[in-house]
Amino acid sequence: MKKFDKERVLLAVAGPVIALVAAVALTSIVLLASGKNPFEPYSLMLEQATYSDIQVLIINQASMYYIAALAVAIGFRMNLFNIGVDGQYRLAAMMTAVVGAHLALPSFLQIPALMLVAMLTGAMWAGIAGVLKVTRGVSEVVATIMLNAIATSVIGYLTLSDKFGVQLGNNMTTGVMKKSGWFPGINLGSDVGEIYGLVFLAILMGVLYWLVLNRTRFGFDLRATGASETAAAASGVDAKKMVLTAMLISGAVAGLSGLPLLLGDAHTYSLTFPTGLGFTAITIALLGRNSPVGIAFAALLIAFLDKASPALDYATPVAYEKEIATIMQGLIVFAVVISYEAVRVWGLRRQQKQVGEELAAAAANNNSPKEVAAR
Repeated sequence: MKKFDKERVLLAVAGPVIALVAAVALTSIVLLASGKNPFEPYSLMLEQATYSDIQVLIINQASMYYIAALAVAIGFRMNLFNIGVDGQYRLAAMMTAVVGAHLALPSFLQIPALMLVAMLTGAMWAGIAGVLKVTRGVSEVVATIMLNAIATSVIGYLTLSDKFGVQLGNNMTTGVMKKSGWFPGINLGSDVGEIYGLVFLAILMGVLYWLVLNRTRFGFDLRATGASETAAAASGVDAKKMVLTAMLISGAVAGLSGLPLLLGDAHTYSLTFPTGLGFTAITIALLGRNSPVGIAFAALLIAFLDKASPALDYATPVAYEKEIATIMQGLIVFAVVISYEAVRVWGLRRQQKQVGEELAAAAANNNSPKEVAAR
């Protein structure tokens, strides 16, 4: 591996590592300030990760986080902040559940149809923000935040009993989906649980994300437009079209993020369906630096914090608040922003120093700066 490549890898890894270490250190300070042991919570959570049932929960949760984070990352690559992934994912899950409860097709048709409904719903909801941005100049941040709130109201309206709502016990749901739409998983036994079958969809989407961004003309245009709309336009790229396309794709991916749970376990949409997934995905995309591999590790980390932290409530002789994990997640966001900027500045200064050394060497050898640049 060349020296340049080694430095690039170092810069890529340094940001998340510094962020994680800083988050742990700051969380330990919070624990000390509250009179608690600053190390025991981590050992308790790490112990939870050794149990098979917790591992299954982590993998299942990470699959949803991963898909949602890919949706966020697509926007980031385009220099768009799609903060509406949560609304897109929930509305898509609700519409998919409604269709799944009323449509009865063979499994090989039912499951693709449900996935298509989820993608179209998510794309449509994100597309509203995209259209507003390219036609009226409305910030996608403002538009998607408002659309999150509207999605909540739309879901509440459509799940009324005189619409698509079905009362199951004390919970208002969309009704149980037809079994032909249930996606089989990997059953590891009653004591361990079942890994969602759509975990493999998350893996496939990660591979497709990398291939499209790095091996296609569309991916190049998307990254070029995100880096500089003016430069991209000068090379013949329609910046507005790319913005709208990126929002549509981001929304379509977001729509799929709820399907591992919906088709693999819940089989209905209800008031207990997870919320906040899209906001957690922003943290994961940032921590993973928009890389499919980095996002995978970040998704597993955040899923681990989610599923291992409840054990803190039952620790003996001193119980710890499970909100410690939430504090860590929040601190990770701050640490990510600060550490990435610090690493970027350090890398820039290092490059400037290397150029200065090469220019000095060129002057000593009577070479012109143009000859140095040509090398």
